[in-house]
This record gives sequence, C-alpha cells and structure tokens, in this order.
Amino acid sequence: MTGVPASAAGGSSGAQGPRGSAAAADAAAPEASLSASGPAGPVSGSAPAPPAGPEDGGRPARGGKIAAAAVNQASLWNVANLLTMLRLVLVPGFVALMLAGGGDDPAWRSLAWAAFAIAMITDLFDGHLARTYNLVTDFGKIADPIADKAIMGAALICLSILGDLPWWVTIVILGRELGVTLLRFLVIRYGVIPASRGGKLKTLTQGVAVGMYVLALTGWLASLRFWVMAAAVLLTVATGLDYVRQAIVLRRRGIAERAAVSEGKEA
Repeated sequence: MTGVPASAAGGSSGAQGPRGSAAAADAAAPEASLSASGPAGPVSGSAPAPPAGPEDGGRPARGGKIAAAAVNQASLWNVANLLTMLRLVLVPGFVALMLAGGGDDPAWRSLAWAAFAIAMITDLFDGHLARTYNLVTDFGKIADPIADKAIMGAALICLSILGDLPWWVTIVILGRELGVTLLRFLVIRYGVIPASRGGKLKTLTQGVAVGMYVLALTGWLASLRFWVMAAAVLLTVATGLDYVRQAIVLRRRGIAERAAVSEGKEA
C-alpha cells in the first residue's frame, strides 16, 4: 500500500485532538532543527556551518588567542633572525679579539678576522632566507641593518684606534652609512629607496678591504689592501651621492602626485 486516503489521515489527526497535534509538532521540531543546524553531522548536499566567532555573535574558541600568540612568538625564532642575533653577539667578541694583546698579536687578529668573516657571511644569507621563505619579521627589519652597521663600525673604529686605518676613512664610511639610513627615513612617506647593484658592490668591497686590514698582512698583500680600501671609499662616496639623488627625485615625484590628487578632489 503506497498511500493513505486523505479522509483517513484527516480522521486520524482529528481523533488525536490538541494533544495529538502538539505531539506531532514536538516530533517535527527536532527533525527541522537537525536539518537546519546538523549537530549530528553535515546534511548531504549542504556545507557545514562555520564555527561561531566574534563577528557572528558567538564566543571565540577557548585558547584561540593563546594559540595565535604562540605562532607569532615562534615566528621570531626563525633561521634568518637567529643569524642576525649571531652577528649582534659577535660584535663584542670581535672587539675583544681585536684589542687583545695590544692589537698587534697575529694570532688574536686571525681570530678576530674569523669572527668578522662569519658576521659578513651571515649578512649575505639572512636577508635572502627571510625573503625566500617568508621569514620577514618586524624584529628582522630593525635588527638586520643595526647588526650590519655594528660589525662594520666596530671593525673600522678598532682599526683606527690601533693606527692601522686613518680616522677620516672611518668617518667617511660610517657617515655615509648613517646618512643614507637617515635619508631613507626622511623620504619614507614618499616611497622606498631600493638597494642598487652599486650599493651591494660597495658592501662587498668594504667587507673585503676591512677584512684585509683586520689580518696582520705584510709585503705585497699589505699594499694591495690599500688599493682595495681606496676602491671601497670611492664606491662609498659614489653610492651615497646616488642615494641623495634618488631621494630628491622620489620626494619631488611624491609631492607632485599629492598635488595632482588634491587638484582632482577640488575639481
């Protein structure tokens, strides 16, 4: 038998009375609730409802903030940041090795050169790793340039204190580095001055020249390091002037674009 006559169905419901109607409504309510919310599992052909959150009036999952904080905390201790921290730690050790034994002991100078070389090599890798594997953090953005300038500045100052390098060379190189950093902050509202190939060549030449001066070299190597340092100073000045030019162009362009936007709004 595939169906029930309408009269029979009606008679049955009528015989039940109000109590029967209420029981039928109560029996249908859980089924409607199951089909709407699906607590026992997703209904075929419909997507499961997303968990309630603050935006839809629900309470946030317990421990959600703690889990997010743990992720942010873990992201700080990545390989790129650890290399930057290593360079910062090497700075005081490098200074101690440079000045040990009056600064004239070839053995101590060789150890100082090893610390300087490790710092320069890690400088080549930490930025690349951060960009390649998406490890860029606010700490790295601030600490990386500080670590770079700290190890180079410590080496130049130690060499000048020991009389191995004229003070004017140290002043020119450090003045350029600090000046470019300040210049970038001044024009940051108009845009970012990108690192040029000349700047990378300057950094490499500076590292080789300073490393040769850290070692206790004699003979033709001592003469060669003079010319390498001369090339580093020339690149330092040339790239510094180029950064000034880029900053002026960037500022003028930014001012012109803002003026054009203001005129468009007024029109």
